[in-house]
Amino acid sequence: MLQMENKIKVGIIGGAGYTGGELIRILINHPNVEITFVNSKSSAGKAVHTVHHDLLGETELAFSEELSNDIDVLFLCLGHGDATKFLTINQCNAAVKIIDLSQDFRLASSANFENRSFVYGLPELNKTAIQEAQNIANPGCFATAIQLGLLPLAKAGLLNEIYTTGITGSTGAGQGLSETSHFSWRSNNIQAYKTLNHQHLNEVHQSLHKLQQSFSDNPSVDGGLNFVPWRGDFPRGIFVSSQLKSDKSLQELNELFETYYAEHPFVSFSKVPIFLKQVVNTNRCVINIEKQGGNTVIHSAIDNLLKGASGQAVQNMNLLFGLNETTGLKLKANYF
Repeated sequence: MLQMENKIKVGIIGGAGYTGGELIRILINHPNVEITFVNSKSSAGKAVHTVHHDLLGETELAFSEELSNDIDVLFLCLGHGDATKFLTINQCNAAVKIIDLSQDFRLASSANFENRSFVYGLPELNKTAIQEAQNIANPGCFATAIQLGLLPLAKAGLLNEIYTTGITGSTGAGQGLSETSHFSWRSNNIQAYKTLNHQHLNEVHQSLHKLQQSFSDNPSVDGGLNFVPWRGDFPRGIFVSSQLKSDKSLQELNELFETYYAEHPFVSFSKVPIFLKQVVNTNRCVINIEKQGGNTVIHSAIDNLLKGASGQAVQNMNLLFGLNETTGLKLKANYF
C-alpha cells in the first residue's frame, strides 16, 4: 500500500474528452493526488483550461504528448479499442497501476492483456478484488445503472426474465459530433437506439451470472435481460427502469436492497419516487422499487460521466491505494 504522506502520482491519457475532463476536475481537488501529466494528441501544448473552459483559474496544467513512467496510476480515457492499441504501442512500467475507462478489458474473455490482468471495477460487486488488484476495467455507464438496480436480486437468486428501459444524456455519446448529438437534433427529441443489442449487455450478464449462476452470462440467450436504451434531450445522467416478476412483498424487497447496500456509501435506497437531478454531478446512485401485483419495477439513476465513468474510476483508485472510497468524491448535486 502506498504511504499517504506521499501523493499518488497520476497520469491521464485522453484528457481532452468528456471523461478526461471530469477526471481532471475531480483529481485537482483530491487531497491525496498529484497529476503528473495529462496526455492529448489533439490538444498537446494547450492549457487545460482552453479546452475545459470551466477550469480557468482552477489549474495551470497543460496537455502534453509526453508520457512518463514516474507515476503510480495511469487512467486511460480512450475510445473503445484504443486502450488496447495504446498499451500495445506504449510500454508501461509493470509497477504502474492502470484504470481503463473503455470496454476493452471488462469481460473475462478479454481481461488478460500481455502481462496484465484486469479486475472488473464495480465496487458494489467486486470491492475486495479491486482492493487487491493492479489493473481495473471501469464499468460502462448504462451497465453500472442497470447492475446496481439488479445486484441484490441476483445475490438472492430472484432474477428471471428482465425488461429494462433506460434514457441517457447527450454526453454519453462522447465529445465528437454526430447527427444525433447536435443540439438541433437532441432538443425536444428522444430516440430508441441499439434496441436489445447494446454493447453493455455482455458485462451486465457476466456480473449477474456471477451472483446467480442460473442467470445466463450470454445476452443472446432468451430469458435474460431485454434492454431498450433511449437518447434523451438533456446533457447528462441516466435513468433506468427494470421490470421482472417477483412474489416477494415490497417490504421484503426494500429490506433486501437496504441490506445489500448498507456498506456501500455511493448507493442510496429511497422508498419514494426518485428523479435524475438527485444524482447529476455526483458519484451517487439512487434506487427505488415499485410493485403492482406480481410485477416489480426497480428504478436506478446515476450521472453517466461520474458514477458511470470518471467518478467511479476515482472510487476505484481510492480502493486500490487503501483510501476511503469517498475521498475526493463528496460532490454536490445540481438540484436546481
